[in-house]
Amino acid sequence: MVKTSTMMTIGETAEWIKSRDKFLIITHRRPDGDAIGCAGALCHGLRDMGKTAYVLYNPEVTDKYLPFVKDYWAPQEYSPEHTITVDTASQDLFHEGAKEYLDKISLSIDHHPSNTLYAAYTCLDGGAGACAEIVYDILKKLQCDINETIAEQLYIAISTDTGGFSFANTTAASLKAAAELIEAGAPHIELNRMLFRARTLGRIKMESMVNEGLEFYFNNVVSIATITNDMIAEARAVEDDLDGIAAIPGSVENVIIWITIRELSSPADCKVSVRTSPGVNAHDICKRFGGGGHPLAAGFARRATVDKIKQELIDVLHDFF
Repeated sequence: MVKTSTMMTIGETAEWIKSRDKFLIITHRRPDGDAIGCAGALCHGLRDMGKTAYVLYNPEVTDKYLPFVKDYWAPQEYSPEHTITVDTASQDLFHEGAKEYLDKISLSIDHHPSNTLYAAYTCLDGGAGACAEIVYDILKKLQCDINETIAEQLYIAISTDTGGFSFANTTAASLKAAAELIEAGAPHIELNRMLFRARTLGRIKMESMVNEGLEFYFNNVVSIATITNDMIAEARAVEDDLDGIAAIPGSVENVIIWITIRELSSPADCKVSVRTSPGVNAHDICKRFGGGGHPLAAGFARRATVDKIKQELIDVLHDFF
């Protein structure tokens, strides 16, 4: 079992990759655009270098992101020499199919300050708006050709993790990278429509129910949204319809902490997303429940009902006011 992790710079990580081969790239449970974009871009770049590289099949990839990663799935008989995780802060986030690699991760590329340093080597930049910014810098250091395919994948990753460049984690480096990726051929107009403007009927119904059910606390500076399995069934929504929905309670004027509690497999199994404005640390809130993340966006999982979690959060938030 890995006891310590060697921290590496972008340059050191590029050299580490350059001297190795036979890679398997692993994404986290319920992978978002950043995880998928990182995996696809890194795998494509490694293959362009003449390396053998695949992405571990993840059954939780949604239909929206599947086209950008499905061509890189590893065959069942593939035996990697080196495993790389992207955008994955801890082993708790491994999906079921990745658990055989729990203690066999060669390299973690990540932007979460809460990374538990579970890999033998770690390339971490907690100030990056998206993990894809780190992957992009590594590929450039490797002198990979940033072709249209890689540019598209990295643009998806950066734009989704920064909320279309509207979240507080957006930096000048995020915008600069996006501009370079557009110049490299990322079809930003159609991607922006697909990612941020086009909505299914299921999504519209979910947004309506989430907005209607918003609750406010602490003089209306805290908003809490709940998403239950019954709501999803009523809207006939699919997983893609829930992508980015955690931003809704933060759209209310003067709200500085916005929380989304989502039921998972049962009413007593939930995932919680906590987002904050500068000045309130979301990671500090979530670590009270064994979770973590970024100062402005963090989360945790909890085996309890929505109502119980809501009350526990309110009790904890008293310490922040």
